[in-house]
Amino acid sequence: MPAESAPLQDPKPLNSGAVFRRFLPYLWPAGEAGLKSRVIGAFALVICAKAVILLMPFAYKAVIDNMDEADPAVMLAIAMVVAYAGARFGGVVFDNLRNVIFERVGQTAARRLTENVFAHLHRLGLAFHLERKTGGVTKVIERGTKSIDTMLYFLLFNIAPTALELLAVCLIFFFKFGPGLVAVTLGVIALYITFTRLVTLWRTKLRRDMVDLDTTAYSHAVDSLLNFETVKYFNAEDREARRFNRAVTGWANAAVKSENSLALLNIGQSLLTNGMMAGAMGYTVWGWSTGLFTVGDVVLVNTLLMQLFRPLDFLGTVYRTIQQGLIDMEAMFGLLDTPAGIVDAEDAAGLAVARGEVRFEHVRFGYAPDRPILKDFDLIVPPGTKLAIVGPSGAGKSTIARLLFRFYDVTGGRILIDGQDIAAVTQQSLRAAIGIVPQDTVLFNDTIGYNIAYGREDATETEIRAAAKGAAIDRFVKSLPEGYETRSRSPARC
Repeated sequence: MPAESAPLQDPKPLNSGAVFRRFLPYLWPAGEAGLKSRVIGAFALVICAKAVILLMPFAYKAVIDNMDEADPAVMLAIAMVVAYAGARFGGVVFDNLRNVIFERVGQTAARRLTENVFAHLHRLGLAFHLERKTGGVTKVIERGTKSIDTMLYFLLFNIAPTALELLAVCLIFFFKFGPGLVAVTLGVIALYITFTRLVTLWRTKLRRDMVDLDTTAYSHAVDSLLNFETVKYFNAEDREARRFNRAVTGWANAAVKSENSLALLNIGQSLLTNGMMAGAMGYTVWGWSTGLFTVGDVVLVNTLLMQLFRPLDFLGTVYRTIQQGLIDMEAMFGLLDTPAGIVDAEDAAGLAVARGEVRFEHVRFGYAPDRPILKDFDLIVPPGTKLAIVGPSGAGKSTIARLLFRFYDVTGGRILIDGQDIAAVTQQSLRAAIGIVPQDTVLFNDTIGYNIAYGREDATETEIRAAAKGAAIDRFVKSLPEGYETRSRSPARC
């Protein structure tokens, strides 16, 4: 019978701080000295790169000041040009070495989190997988995995270096041009960050809507394609196309709103940064006109601000990316936080099968509290006997099998195998002791040999061939060009 289940409760949403706390152990893994040293080494290269970049404006200033003299020191000016070019090259070298060192950290973090989610999904009960659409779950994992590397990169190599560069620029401005320029710089940057944050928070809601609609559209597509045979049975190709069109249209409309809101953010950021540049340049030009500053000082301020605003201009994108990464990782951690539903007892032992007697005693069960399926159900299957259960659709035939495998726990009574309550033994030992030939045989997208051996991982080739002979398909498999190495076209159902 088709399985029904009570609605599952989704885990509570995580705030940004909680997501970061869950995320940081993957960046700084306990007991992994090698990965930690890579993080430290990469960040040290970030500091070196910033130091080199901050030296470039001073080399540029020296070149201009020497050229401004009546009798320019040509050799010194050329040396400063070489130093300027060398500093630019050094910054590129440090940045790329940083990426080489850190790549292993990002990939390891993504791999471990993905493995944890995948393993947890297989530990979840049947109710979860019947309620969730496969396409939606895989999309959550895909987006969450992609966000890990991006989050690591932006946190370590954009936000932290930008903060260091801002501190260094303010110190330079303070000792070279006075506290006024520092105050204006900090004020404009604070206003810039505040504006970016407020607009991005508004855009985040639009982005959430777009992501939800994207997941819905993808789920519709995967669900329809997995059931393509049913679609064709009922001549529903056009219906499925219309259904997918509605989902994609909703996503496209949400995407338009999200992308159009970007224009407001870009215009506001540009107004603030260019206003700051104009004010600072005007101040230094005035100082040059009064003899307070040199021409090189004007160039120094301009170059420092340009270098500072370059990552700040990118800050809007960084903040949006981090916010989106938090949303994606929140969904991924939500999967990890989904309770397993069916869990082994703390003192659960392995099932010991001697005779193989199966007994249902006063079993009560329903997928929903108000819709009981089994009411005070009793059944005894003596060892070595065969039993057929017949009845109309919805009578509970498949439910009995699912309860025996402990895909669900009974709401009353108990199920015994050789006198052992299956709720008191481990699920792994219980299912290892039961063989099943399902009504719908699902084939994995792998070889015929792999599919035959799936029920027993350690099966030898001889045993696989013996099983095929027992099922009277050995001759057919041998007639195929690749024999037991022939791949199925699935996942599909036979």
